[in-house]
Amino acid sequence: MSDATVPEDSVDKKPSKLPLVLGLVLAMAGGGGGFYAAQSGLLSGSGGMDMPQAAPRADALPDVRFVPIPALVISLPPSAGAEFLRFRAELEVPRQYASEVESIVPRVVDVLNSYLRAIEPGDVVQPGALIRLRGQMLRRVQLVTGEGRVNNLLVMEFVLN
Repeated sequence: MSDATVPEDSVDKKPSKLPLVLGLVLAMAGGGGGFYAAQSGLLSGSGGMDMPQAAPRADALPDVRFVPIPALVISLPPSAGAEFLRFRAELEVPRQYASEVESIVPRVVDVLNSYLRAIEPGDVVQPGALIRLRGQMLRRVQLVTGEGRVNNLLVMEFVLN
């Protein structure tokens, strides 16, 4: 036997691309089916029987009033790098509670004044401090006014001098 004759069994054959193509087609079909199921609500847990909720109209404004809080000037310690903090805000209140909240604005001013005087000067100058302080102040205002009477605290002025 010479070296020139090679049995047919030992010839390298290229593997079939059929499994790769079949896997790719099945993956695309599975992805498309999953997308359809998620978009149509089949995965909501109730078998897609939920009626779609009407989205609020973009031009419909909430029925709220804004109750102003008098400006507060808080003196800061010498280590703060600034002498004063000037703070002014407004409360977003449902219209039916506006007169009740206006009548207890002195309590709101008291709780905000007490809170702002108690915070550390370093807490005021940190990045993101205003978001954290606003959340704390809103919670305190909601405790004073009662649940459901104040939706939001809008910071109108927060200046370090």
